[in-house]
Amino acid sequence: MPFLTTAHPDIQTWQQALPHGVSLSCRACGDPGRPVLLFLHGFPEGAWVWDPLLVHFSKTENGGYRCVAPNLRGYERSSAPEDVKAYRAKHLVQDIAALIDTECQTPDGRAPLAALIAHDWGGAVAWSLANQHPALLQKLVIVNSPHPGPFLQALQNNPAQITASAYMNFLVRADAATQLSANDFERLFGFLTGHDASLQSLSTQTAVSPDWLTPAIKARYRNVWQHGLQGGLNYYRASPLRPATATDPGASAVQIPPEALRIEVPTLVLWAQDDVALLPCLTEGLDRLIADLKLVNIANATHWVVHEQPQRVIDEIAVFLGSSTAPQR
Repeated sequence: MPFLTTAHPDIQTWQQALPHGVSLSCRACGDPGRPVLLFLHGFPEGAWVWDPLLVHFSKTENGGYRCVAPNLRGYERSSAPEDVKAYRAKHLVQDIAALIDTECQTPDGRAPLAALIAHDWGGAVAWSLANQHPALLQKLVIVNSPHPGPFLQALQNNPAQITASAYMNFLVRADAATQLSANDFERLFGFLTGHDASLQSLSTQTAVSPDWLTPAIKARYRNVWQHGLQGGLNYYRASPLRPATATDPGASAVQIPPEALRIEVPTLVLWAQDDVALLPCLTEGLDRLIADLKLVNIANATHWVVHEQPQRVIDEIAVFLGSSTAPQR
């Protein structure tokens, strides 16, 4: 299916105020009261990247879901606190738990989310939420977002992943937002052209745009980025999961208790095999941490698989949603 290059007329947008004072700018397709699918984006994206999936899964013949995609805090018109500590996992999880509570209310009380579907940093939030609040969701779908257990081990022990993640140490710099926004976001577009694992040499390279990165898609990215980049960069600054340096212990100083790694909800992991920043090794050992795991490797796709192969992503999610759901909690 072609990727939507403009907003679909059936997609609603609004500001959702949450009880703890945060507001998330949201996109949705499908009537309230239906089973809810919630989609979480990553960096440097926005809620709009899920538009083809919102439209698809809201149709009656494809499940008739209420499909909701928020801009995470720090993005687009969502609340963007200045304090880096406001981007720690507990606050991000609080945002999404509150949004689930709002969207899943029924006359009989709150129903569990049919599925939480997430990519990149959205996936990091989703892993934490599924671990801490399994009663809030029936299923979890992760697209190229490392589970914190294998990711921590790789950042401590795997030279290839340490090298692949070196770009994180650029993103935490005080001047990162300025550098990424210069020359009409030239360097930030490098994330999308296959150079995201070697940011520091982008200025000397000629990046070739992939077929999906059309002028219309670039315009949609700019529409999000013009609201500011620092919120998205604060996710990297707030997390210690990055390669150690001479001045920053990063992941080398981190320990995660075993109980914080277990996932008890049925989980689908889609992993594009040509992701240069998040290597396939990050899916190793997931079966020991996830009670009910389906792992699907996607060949000839990069970190931006939702753009590159939207129909494949839709098909895999549709099959997973069609299988037996977790019991109501």
